[in-house]
Amino acid sequence: MAIRNYKPTSPARRFMSVLTFEEITKKKPEKSLIAYKKKNAGRNKQGKITVRHQGGGNKVKYRLVDFKRDKLDVSAKVAAIEYDPNRSAFIALLHYVDGEKRYILAPLDLKVGQFVKATRDQEIDIMPGNAMPLAKIPVGTLIHNLELKPGRGGQLVRSAGLSAQLMAKENGLATVRLPSGEMRRLPMNAMATIGTVGNSDHENVRLGKAGRVRHMGIRPTVRGVVMNPNDHPHGGGEGKSPVGMPAPVTPWGKPALGYKTRKNKKYSNKMIIKRAGNK
Repeated sequence: MAIRNYKPTSPARRFMSVLTFEEITKKKPEKSLIAYKKKNAGRNKQGKITVRHQGGGNKVKYRLVDFKRDKLDVSAKVAAIEYDPNRSAFIALLHYVDGEKRYILAPLDLKVGQFVKATRDQEIDIMPGNAMPLAKIPVGTLIHNLELKPGRGGQLVRSAGLSAQLMAKENGLATVRLPSGEMRRLPMNAMATIGTVGNSDHENVRLGKAGRVRHMGIRPTVRGVVMNPNDHPHGGGEGKSPVGMPAPVTPWGKPALGYKTRKNKKYSNKMIIKRAGNK
């Protein structure tokens, strides 16, 4: 996937770039695989803002992506590669031989016309788009769309350009290195999809102007240091002033940088071998 840069015809155009979408082969989504997506602008049922900086954005419909890959031992032909406004990765439309249609995350190098399959018992090729339990995947293989619990559906490694690596298998558990650097054990019967998630150039796109951020449903963020003291702990002071405390905090006084929110006694702590960022 290539990136297109514009000529600087305006200040916004000077640093703007977009994807060329060469991989996209179908513009309109499959009608049977879309759902209405309600907007809430970060508000709860009382109308109060519970998540800041959300609102507006283009109207989009949700694509029903198959993260479980639970249609087993049935071959499917890749009919199209499509854009999904709800995620950074592209999606692939599958036509199963029995007539059913489903979306999956489109891995790198998956082409229209190829066949993919999901299985638990059969022996299939280690090819991008095929899904199988970790027990059947060779050590060292790059994988994505990993399940944390068998049958729940893929929850890990779903963003554009990401992949995890299967490092070892022992004592009924598989050790996987996640994109963050975290080393984690997963059940051997958890499903995973072979390959790296496609659209790896997504991270290199420069939005260039505020309007493109608003199209994504993100509203402006006001810095705490320009607020009044009653609105933010960083607020107050004459003219430009620093934070005024040892480290930045949130509007509610919690540390903003490096504050651990994970529970110390979380049941899955024993499955984590090495934390992300720890040497």
